[in-house]
Amino acid sequence: MLPEASCPLTLRLDRRSTPIGEALIVTDETGALRAFDFGDFEPRMRRLMARHYPDQEIGVGAMPSVIADAVERYFQGDLNALVGLTWKTNGTEFQRRVWAGLCTIPAGTTLSYQGLASQVGSPKAMRAVGLANGANPIAVVVPCHRVIGASGRLTGYGGGLERKAWLLQHEGAAFLP
Repeated sequence: MLPEASCPLTLRLDRRSTPIGEALIVTDETGALRAFDFGDFEPRMRRLMARHYPDQEIGVGAMPSVIADAVERYFQGDLNALVGLTWKTNGTEFQRRVWAGLCTIPAGTTLSYQGLASQVGSPKAMRAVGLANGANPIAVVVPCHRVIGASGRLTGYGGGLERKAWLLQHEGAAFLP
């Protein structure tokens, strides 16, 4: 199912310590997740949020307990804890299709950009899929880290290749360094 594009009434930023750094988690008034990024990339996250929600300020506020609990459980080893969390974005229809496709890649597995392009019905659009993957505002929950090169090697990750490697190792996925 393609996630619905919508404009929130409010945006709240909360922070959570994780084994791979401080997580920045933005939710809206309905409790839907709008962004998940890392503290060392806060300026980038704020620019992206301003692009998606141009007239929206990001206030400080606690994330819903269902999200906090799921994030905690995921990093403690419950690899399916993030599945089913409600998230919304304002990307293009193609981006949202790619992001929905990412959510079908099970923890512990990886997919190539070509494989993801085929999966979302655009088998020749590997570069466009790569760009959409890189523009994903909801890291970890919308698991863009599970997309690797056709050779099995790690490719770019907005949070850095060290984090990508950690996430894939945490999930037990095979990849080449």
